[in-house]
Order: sequence, then structure tokens, then C-alpha cells
Amino acid sequence: MPRTVLITGATGTVSTALMKALDGAEVDLRALVREESKADGLRAEAFVGDLDDARSLPPAFKGVQDVWLLTPNGPRAPEHNMNAVWAARQAGVERIVRLSVVGAAHDAPNRSGRLHALSDRETERCGMRWTILRPHWFMQNLLNEAGDISATGMFSLNLAAARIGMIDVRDIAECAARVLLDDPDRHHGRTYTLTGPRSLTFDEVADQLGLALGRSITYLPVSDDAKRETLLCYGVPAWIVDMLEEYARAYASGWGDLTTDTVADLLGHPPRDLADFVRDHATAFTSDEGPKP
Repeated sequence: MPRTVLITGATGTVSTALMKALDGAEVDLRALVREESKADGLRAEAFVGDLDDARSLPPAFKGVQDVWLLTPNGPRAPEHNMNAVWAARQAGVERIVRLSVVGAAHDAPNRSGRLHALSDRETERCGMRWTILRPHWFMQNLLNEAGDISATGMFSLNLAAARIGMIDVRDIAECAARVLLDDPDRHHGRTYTLTGPRSLTFDEVADQLGLALGRSITYLPVSDDAKRETLLCYGVPAWIVDMLEEYARAYASGWGDLTTDTVADLLGHPPRDLADFVRDHATAFTSDEGPKP
């Protein structure tokens, strides 16, 4: 009998990729959405509920064996994680697979990493089987710069000469799918740090973009204040802007210069390289309507 998997954060980048990775697998998929209108096009049976409202969650969790737990970034993330874990325990869920962040720790150089550490710790003590995934910087973040790259051949970040073991979200999703499809005991109690195959500077990213697009692409390092102003002008919430600035400072200090073999160990093949990502998303970087931050 197929296991029922509840996907939280169902409309986000990672969860959308996860549902695609699970397409055709012997599981029954549910998706937690905050509004019924968000369910259109999802590859799962939709349940309306909000991690911000514990009383809205029981119907979605009833009869579920596995929960993919992704909480939105924000100062209340541990509360949202707690509400999900509480609902899971009340419903008799067997396993939680939680999406955390690279370097989550109580002494992380950013508040997001410290908040995730609180949720990781709660998940580890939840009384259910659990696995935690800690992915590195997403290659898909580069799509936020696609409009500038297309229009000017240049992109600006406040990451100085940072070297980062960035990862394609599709590899994160495939690792999550592997864990969810394996026996619940196989990955119980494990925390996996997921990275791409190599650490790259953004000058090297620009070179890869240029090779794929057949034109010169330039990376322009900018100050924290300049990036903050840009993000705020696009309507990015101040807390998220602060979070991104804290990560940028940590990465600029060398904090993100790491890779692991975990993706290859889980999937049996290496993670996608940046060249693979750029090739597969080349049209996004050549359209005048590319995404903005």
C-alpha cells in the first residue's frame, strides 16, 4: 500500500521540484497550501492550511506517513516548525524529512542559521523518525539576476570574492525524493549537507554564463548598502534583506567555501555542475523578461 507524503511549502522552488522528482513514484502526494487558488497545477492532492495557524493543520496531516517539512524564512520559522511537528505527532506521522540550511548551528554567523538550528534540534527530539537536509546556496538564485544579465551582460551581488559550493535545486529535490522513497529506517537520525561538485567564485560564474550564452558576462561586486537598496526597491521584506546581507557577509569571509560528496552518495551520480544549470536555463538569461529579485 503506497505511503502518503505531505509536502509543505508546496508552491516554493524546492517543493515544486520535489513533487516533480516524485512524479510516478509509488506514493500518494498531498500538498499543503495556504489558499485554495494556490493548488492549481500542483502534482498532488491539495489541503488548505497554514503553518502559522496550528488549528488549520490536522486535516492535512491525518493519515500521513511522511512529512516533507519546509518552513518559510522569517523570525517565526521555529514556531512554524513546531506547529508542523505538533500536528505530525498528533496524527501519528512516522517520519519527518526537514529542509534546513547549510551551516545551521546555534553559533552560525547569521540569524537564519541559528533559527534553523532551533528547528533542527526540535525535529531531532520529535519522537518520530527524522532526516535533515542542509543544502548550500541555490544555483537557482542566479535567476534573480537574469533580467540584468539579459539586458546589460552584467550582474551585481554583495558577495565580494566569495567562493561557494552552490547546488542545483533539482539535486536537492532528488536527494529528498531518495530519502522519502527509501525505508524510513535507512536515513533515520541523519543530517546531510548537500552541495554542488565544486566551489565557485562569481567571476567564474560569469565565465560559465558567458560560455553558455556566447557573450561576455561580467560580475560586479557591490556594497551591502547598494544591494539593500535594490532589494528594498523590489519590495523584498526588510527581514529577508537583513538575512541575505548576513549570509553575504559570511560567504565573503570564506564561510561558504565547502563541498561534500553527499549528493553522489545518495543518488549514485555526481551533482549537476554550474555548466549544466546554465545550459538548462539559458533562455532565462536571454529573455528581456527575466526574473527580478
